Amino acid sequence: MNELFDVEKSMDQVLQFQNKMLKGLKNLTELPKGNMDMDITPKEVVYSQDKMKLYHYKSQVRKTKLCKVPLLITYALVNRQYMMDIQPDRSTIKAFLEEGLDVYLIDWGYPTASDKYLTMDDYINGYMHDCVEFIKEQNKISQINLLGVCQGGTFSTIYTALYPENIKNLVTMVTPIDFSNNDSLLFAWSKNMNIDKMVDAYGVIPGELMNLSYAMLKPFSLNIDKYIGLVEKMDDKKFLENFLRMEIWINDSPDQVGETIRQFVNDLYKENKLVKGELVIGDRKVDLKNIKAPLLNVYAEYDHLVPPSSSKALNDLVGSTDKETISFGVGHIGMYVSSKSKKEITPKITSWILEHSK
Repeated sequence: MNELFDVEKSMDQVLQFQNKMLKGLKNLTELPKGNMDMDITPKEVVYSQDKMKLYHYKSQVRKTKLCKVPLLITYALVNRQYMMDIQPDRSTIKAFLEEGLDVYLIDWGYPTASDKYLTMDDYINGYMHDCVEFIKEQNKISQINLLGVCQGGTFSTIYTALYPENIKNLVTMVTPIDFSNNDSLLFAWSKNMNIDKMVDAYGVIPGELMNLSYAMLKPFSLNIDKYIGLVEKMDDKKFLENFLRMEIWINDSPDQVGETIRQFVNDLYKENKLVKGELVIGDRKVDLKNIKAPLLNVYAEYDHLVPPSSSKALNDLVGSTDKETISFGVGHIGMYVSSKSKKEITPKITSWILEHSK
């Protein structure tokens, strides 16, 4: 009797799985074509230089309610900036706009072999500075708000130290600053990486190679577990759409400019020059004490790429008197796609920026 019961139970499970897969395949055929509703918040290119584009997002509030100090978002070079606008119902960009922020964003583009000699000086003193100056001129103002994400936060911190007169408020999100620890596997790997040979060999390091390296940081959860979870939830159309959005973003990795990543790994990961006050960008030394603007430093408690200890160090290094550090119980990407993103993280950042922009 028990054997018969087990057979019946097993057959029932097989049928349930088949039905789930059939519904999942049906969901796949009904998915929207094109960009899967990613990166769709209305915007326009207002300035461009080489492969870099500066976007200005269309305001979603009356002009009288628009924040008088524009916000420039600087994303990392290693991924695409539309992570902040990847889901219509959880778009950080859209949430900023709905609360009255005037948002600009840098799209670094896709480097090719012709860009292999670009340096951190070109990105920070060149592209970033030109974008800031454009926004200042367009709005007839002397200062802007600056928000940097991950490596873009490192760039934004460096920029603010070099040009403190241009920045009213600085917001950093999941930003590596102190590279002295090995609290994440990425930090440990980077210290032992022969980046010089890689750059000499490739010139521009393929995005696929970078992706493979990131996937190996959490090999089971990033390469096995998530696909098991996909099979279990294929009959959930919304889950399937969000899963595929994330897969598209993960695999949309730009190649990395050789000389920039060479300096980033050697000067920061290996020698920690930013914290030591020894980092030179162009012909100028970066002194974090030059940063006097109010600072909001946001980090993720479960970040496997940028350990909290690396981000938290910033507050003790700047010259700002108005500075705040806040953390959220999410991972690196959870800052933008988790349920906490819409409910807690984005509202906190928005209210802080609005309060400090009066």
